[in-house]
Amino acid sequence: MKYHVITLGCQMNLSDSERVISVLDEAGYEWTDNEEEAGLIGILACSVRQKAIDKVYSRIHKWNKWKNNKNLITFISGCMLPDDHEKFLKLFDVTFQMKDLPTLPELISQYGITTPTHLKSGIDPHNENIEEFWNVAPNYQSNFEAFIPIQNGCDKFCTYCAVPYTRGREVSRPSKDILAEVALLVAQGFKSITLLGQNVNSYGLDKKGEEITFPQLLREIGELGNRMKKEFWLYFTSPHPRDMTDEVIEVIAEYPVLGKQIHLPMQSGDDKVLMRMNRKHNLEKYRHIVQTIRRLIPEATLFTDVIVGFTGETEEQFANTQKAFHEFKFNMSYTAIYSPRPGATSHRWVDDIPQDEKKRRLHALTEDLREHSLPYNQALIGKTMRVLVRGTDRKEGFLSSHTEGKLIVRFASDNETLIGQFVDVKITAATDFSTEGELVTVEKEVQL
Repeated sequence: MKYHVITLGCQMNLSDSERVISVLDEAGYEWTDNEEEAGLIGILACSVRQKAIDKVYSRIHKWNKWKNNKNLITFISGCMLPDDHEKFLKLFDVTFQMKDLPTLPELISQYGITTPTHLKSGIDPHNENIEEFWNVAPNYQSNFEAFIPIQNGCDKFCTYCAVPYTRGREVSRPSKDILAEVALLVAQGFKSITLLGQNVNSYGLDKKGEEITFPQLLREIGELGNRMKKEFWLYFTSPHPRDMTDEVIEVIAEYPVLGKQIHLPMQSGDDKVLMRMNRKHNLEKYRHIVQTIRRLIPEATLFTDVIVGFTGETEEQFANTQKAFHEFKFNMSYTAIYSPRPGATSHRWVDDIPQDEKKRRLHALTEDLREHSLPYNQALIGKTMRVLVRGTDRKEGFLSSHTEGKLIVRFASDNETLIGQFVDVKITAATDFSTEGELVTVEKEVQL
């Protein structure tokens, strides 16, 4: 039987989907890019954004109509709130939590529908037997980029966020398994590896005395890079400012394989808004982290996440976020318009910022970002940058790549064998969020 899987949401869901594909391949199912010819269709959902849930409903209604003319089995998993899970029980043939992935072939063969699980005996149903899921070897969807989950769940309970209710409390994956997966990927020639977690820098804190800390994990990977003498970049996402220590930054500065790009979610530049968000950090704490990055890793790029229009955000409070943008001069920001999510604490509060005003604030922050990203990119003109070629560019006859700092660089070439390789490119032009350059060198392994 042919199957097709659709993945919504963040990189964590993308990583989960690689394990889903691995289990289905092992069970004898055959992948197809065309969902219309599949007899088995699955979706990895994301309850964190309403738009993602809306897409699930759109898809399943279409698929259930197809059942009038063909044999079709549907399944769903992913990052789901209990209420969404309950509703999907009636719409999908198979629903399961990701920790139960190893049993998926059996569920499909029986058209089995799992029932909702609830907390019992102090066990978090999201993470019970989670190591069985982690032990599933992923079917990496790239031969040069990979994502490695290092933990699951979150203990922070930000008031706008549903993750603690969709993935449970924080559980750290054994470091020996993480390091083994990194070593295997590096040996196989992977060039970009990203450690994944809802709050990566609290890694190991749930197993104090039994597991190493996050900076120690980074150091182990740095030492591994020194021993293996292979070129690769190691990233991580997402950290939380509360747990971001100077030690993490010191370790990144010390080891060449640890990518000099840091994604540090700020969410707001106003302390009162941060308190309502239950972010457990303030602007001064955030400022200290940024200043430490600038001091120890001056070449590092800085990315962030921001929510505009959070419940009760005044014009003055939004202006403080704008001030923070000008102070920290981010290279990139993933800015989202606030929308209440069922299950999150703020869902009970009045969503009192008009949509038009939220959109205005989003556009204003985008312009603030441009004000600093463009001069930064223009300063790169004339410099030769090491880049990883990631694919063809939308501009015909060009390839797209990114620097160690994850800045986009396109260059003229029709040599697709360069994809997945490191090359050197001299920057010749710059725009707000990307640069253009000329190919300088090609690795010997590509020339052969």
